[in-house]
Amino acid sequence: ILLVIAAPVFAAIHLPELSGRVIDEAHILSPSVIAGLSQKLEDYERGTSNQLVVVTLASLGGYEISDYGYQLGRKWQIGQKGKDNGVLLIIAPVEHKVRIEVGYGLEELLTDAAASKIIHNIILPDFREGKIEQGVIDGAQAILDVLGGKSIEAQAINNGPSTIQLIVTLFFMFVFFRFAMRHPFLAYMILSHNSSRF
Repeated sequence: ILLVIAAPVFAAIHLPELSGRVIDEAHILSPSVIAGLSQKLEDYERGTSNQLVVVTLASLGGYEISDYGYQLGRKWQIGQKGKDNGVLLIIAPVEHKVRIEVGYGLEELLTDAAASKIIHNIILPDFREGKIEQGVIDGAQAILDVLGGKSIEAQAINNGPSTIQLIVTLFFMFVFFRFAMRHPFLAYMILSHNSSRF
């Protein structure tokens, strides 16, 4: 009975058509980024037979991204038949949700733990800095790297702050520390005022 009731509900989900390797329904990517990323994913697919599709959604329509991703994967059937070697990188900017759907044939390479690290250590930091396109590019590249045998830790390190950034940060911390020693009340007021900012 539950299956009979659930079927019409899922049938009402708006699912975009599979028109390429990058589907930007949310219009958050420039034409040059779409073209470059599409070419990279097509080249990767020709060389490995694995298929990665990036999709940005205008809306999840009130559904959980896990349910939406499952239905989208069923509709598109990406990856080779019999190998189930497809991956979906799903971005829903309105709901601030990101998900990586992995076909059974690639789950040993791109595990749930690796997918979670890609989202939280690589994609979301870029998104929180307002670098949406870079987050999509970095996320897709991280997926390809992991499928190629590279550890996600190495990828995260490569995307980390540069030496110059670290030096500048330490310098300002030192200057503020000296200021706080001389003017503790003002330092407290500054920290209290900005404590909710990232």
